[in-house]
Amino acid sequence: MQTSRRTVLSAGAVTGGALLVGSAAAPAPAEPRDRRATAAAQRLPADPFTLGVASGDPAPDGFVIWTRLAPSPTAADGLGGMPSSRYQVRFQVATTRRFRGRDVVKRGEVTAGPETAHAVHVELRGLEPGRPYYYRFAVGRWTSPVGRGRTAPRPGALASLTMAFTSCSNYPAGFFTAYRHLAEERPDLVLNLGDYQYEGAQGANALGRPHLGPETTTLAGYRQRHAQYKTDPDLQAAHAAAPWVVVWDDHELDNNWADDVSEKPAEQGAFAARRVAAFRAYYENMPLRRTSVPRGPDLQLYRRIQWGRTATFHMLDTRQYRDDQGCGDGFRTDCPAADDPARTLTGDAQEQWLIDGFRESTARWDLLGQQVFFGRRDSAQGAEETVSMDAWDGYAASRDRVVQGWQDARVRNPVVLTGDVHAHWASEVLRDPEDGDSAVLGSELVTSSITSGGDGYDQPDGEHPWADWNPNLRFWTNLRGYVSTTITPDSLTADFRCVPRVTTPDAGVFTRRRYVIEDQVRGLQLALDDPQPPASFSARSLPSDEQIIRDTIREETGY
Repeated sequence: MQTSRRTVLSAGAVTGGALLVGSAAAPAPAEPRDRRATAAAQRLPADPFTLGVASGDPAPDGFVIWTRLAPSPTAADGLGGMPSSRYQVRFQVATTRRFRGRDVVKRGEVTAGPETAHAVHVELRGLEPGRPYYYRFAVGRWTSPVGRGRTAPRPGALASLTMAFTSCSNYPAGFFTAYRHLAEERPDLVLNLGDYQYEGAQGANALGRPHLGPETTTLAGYRQRHAQYKTDPDLQAAHAAAPWVVVWDDHELDNNWADDVSEKPAEQGAFAARRVAAFRAYYENMPLRRTSVPRGPDLQLYRRIQWGRTATFHMLDTRQYRDDQGCGDGFRTDCPAADDPARTLTGDAQEQWLIDGFRESTARWDLLGQQVFFGRRDSAQGAEETVSMDAWDGYAASRDRVVQGWQDARVRNPVVLTGDVHAHWASEVLRDPEDGDSAVLGSELVTSSITSGGDGYDQPDGEHPWADWNPNLRFWTNLRGYVSTTITPDSLTADFRCVPRVTTPDAGVFTRRRYVIEDQVRGLQLALDDPQPPASFSARSLPSDEQIIRDTIREETGY
């Protein structure tokens, strides 16, 4: 079985216009009643809202809004240049960006203190379902940027939505241009499937975007690293544009960690303390509900988000409860652990929670928001499989139980959403993964990285060399970007959005491939209006198949 393991406020809605800073149209929220807190706030010498604002986890009557006070955001102590005082932070939620009169539907105050690095989480309630709201914060004479949140539709509603999902944003590897393009699309919902930040040390680089500080192992280090990422204006824009639903992968803590096991045996003795620090900083810096307040080395992250009766998002945590990777991790041939039915990627409790969710679901679309490649990827043609021990291939029985679970429950439209591997992939879940004519049981959409891996490259035919002997693999490109979807009661359309390069700022964006999944029709269909890639890519020199395979394995096993 699996390896053994050992405050927030509630309020109503307040928000402001996406991508705007402050508001000249209306006065800032009224001063708090606590005079001592007011006096302290007025002494803040610089804007404390340098990390922007965010919203998350929408429900029919509200969502979470977040900010963190940090006038010197990347201070080495992780406290953002804030004094040890406590501050009353005001907030407003409105139906328009003007924040005037009856537009304002919620207002209130919340205390921010040094014990949480002056982070603020407000769970809004009492809002109308299925509509956007705008929110902002204020402290002393300072007013935050304005964010755009959205409530989920009422239960039972068959409401369409636009949803984008992302993964793997490594700050030194490139500019976060993809986040800016995502923000400009103004989706209803954004899923982040992990590797929101990277833990490694990195000094000066050619882009002028080095990580600050050493590898993150302490609470101060993780706080500083989160703050450095959130100073990026493109990431701030994406957070301000729509509510996010976040789950982690490995780099929020340490590369390829598994439950209470560090990747590096020499660091195992300090790993428990490192995990506590990483989890605490993650909660402080994400728009999460009180159900995810960490308790020492534990943080409840798997959860469901309902979008009326159109979609259920089953958000998984495939790191915190997994058995350690088999056979020393990496790609391995004939590893007995990979087929051991006692091993699990999700942990027993989360697996049962997921299967129970399949049984109870009445949604048109059941979407698994999770971290590592779900489908089969044999990296070496031949009689013996060579597969990744870090992905579901390394936990084959665990995957089989999940697939059987959605089959037994007769899930109407199962779709797996995946990050981690720094490339776009489209894949089918086949009854027999070696037989291209086998029944399709579900589909998998994999987003590329925002920056991890650098600029990347593209194949004109959109095929990976592994597709020759992995018939489930339908599409691949090694360019960076995100996946943008439109989900209606009748279909799911997925656009694989790409930026041509991340090592220069302000690159454009284009759709490399478009697929449609029709309601109750298993399998990916190439859209009739599938766009063609820009002509500039046809002239690029491409690596050999052998180099593509080496690059794929390298991206899978490290940074």
